[in-house]
Amino acid sequence: MAQNSLLMGCLPFRYKIYATLDLSKSLEEFKDNVTKILELTDVENWDGVEIKKKEEKIRNIALILAGQCIAILLYNLSHNTTAINTSYKKTQAWWRTKTKNYGYKKRQILTIGNVELNLILPYVVERNNKNNQKNKTLNQGFCPFLRWLGMEEGVTPLVWSNIAKYGAISSSFEAARKTLIDWGININLKRIERLTYCFGKIGLSLRESKIFHLNIGNLQPGNILKGQRVVIAADGGRTRIRIDKKGRKNSKTNRHCFTGEWIEPKLLTIYTVDKNGKKIKNGEIPIINDGTYEDYQGFLKILEMYLVSLGINQAKQVLLIADGAEWIWKHIPPLLEKLNCPLETYQLLDFYHATEHLQVFADNAFSKETERKQWFKQTRSALKKGKINSIIQHMNEISLEFAGERCKNLNREINYFIKGNKEGRFNYHKISSLKLPIGSGEAVRCGGSPRCSNCRTRRVQWKV
Repeated sequence: MAQNSLLMGCLPFRYKIYATLDLSKSLEEFKDNVTKILELTDVENWDGVEIKKKEEKIRNIALILAGQCIAILLYNLSHNTTAINTSYKKTQAWWRTKTKNYGYKKRQILTIGNVELNLILPYVVERNNKNNQKNKTLNQGFCPFLRWLGMEEGVTPLVWSNIAKYGAISSSFEAARKTLIDWGININLKRIERLTYCFGKIGLSLRESKIFHLNIGNLQPGNILKGQRVVIAADGGRTRIRIDKKGRKNSKTNRHCFTGEWIEPKLLTIYTVDKNGKKIKNGEIPIINDGTYEDYQGFLKILEMYLVSLGINQAKQVLLIADGAEWIWKHIPPLLEKLNCPLETYQLLDFYHATEHLQVFADNAFSKETERKQWFKQTRSALKKGKINSIIQHMNEISLEFAGERCKNLNREINYFIKGNKEGRFNYHKISSLKLPIGSGEAVRCGGSPRCSNCRTRRVQWKV
């Protein structure tokens, strides 16, 4: 099976390929297969489609070679005495007083390229002693080696992270599976779903652990943001969640009935920018994207945990950028002050949210489309240049021409700008001159709104 899959090369990883644990053999097979693909035969009939097929074949056999190399690495590591002893030390937190060695267990590990490796590993288990000495029971045990390296689910860390990534960002788990197969990971839908949610649960557990240490004063502050220009974007959104009803499954669909309730996710993004204002994506400084369905107090704890662990007090500049949600501006600025943010800490209302309010004002103030477009274009340009006072004055003059409900709508938009201007949150000209962003970014800005076509096509159902 392994040799057939290698020779055919172009197969989309339909079958598992067993690890050979022989680097020379794997390299030789790779060389033989790729040499055939590189042959320039019948080139007069080639076209872009043919080149694409060859690209896919080369990618597939390269992924298989990579999987074989990873299998050799893991096999050698599992037979290394230092590694085994280290795994016992690193997993002591899971050991209990009655946890004992329980021989060896055979475990299968899937690597990229759909290569499967069998390992024989030490296994530990906790005994539950009963009154009758003959009826001892065993709790579920674990392999210290796999738990240490995060491979208890039978996949390598790279495979698992890719499953979680595509499981989260794809429109469905079926779409995720197709993408994963293209990159040498062929597992069933149920496993993709389980691993995706399991990965999320691990992330939530780590987050809760850090928040716990923050609450008891044991969270160690970091220095990742030392000397950096930091942007903190916060927003609330609107998304629909599926809550299964209690009781039996529907006899026709074999599924539980459910209710779809609208709820507000509170989202945050923390990233750094270089001297030219471009987002830093080199991997050395993480880009934090997180959110919660909890109230603002739960959100603030999450934000505080990230800012402390990253070392926000050592940053060079900090920009808080968000929409006009009252809970954001009431609670986050005091938090930044509490965490001793640098003197160069700025607050800014997201430019694109502000322009939406200008558009609403124009829609209510002008009946002709040409007038609306012209006023909006001119006012938007003036807002970007920092002429907020003249804009508010002009909006007030326009509102005096109307009465009733129309006047009320206009005044609501005017009050939005008056309130933000008092706090200096429309200073786009200054922020732009500092080479800092004036928009919070599309992902945070829309907040998962059902009105956003991008979010609608990428939405993943959240389990509650």
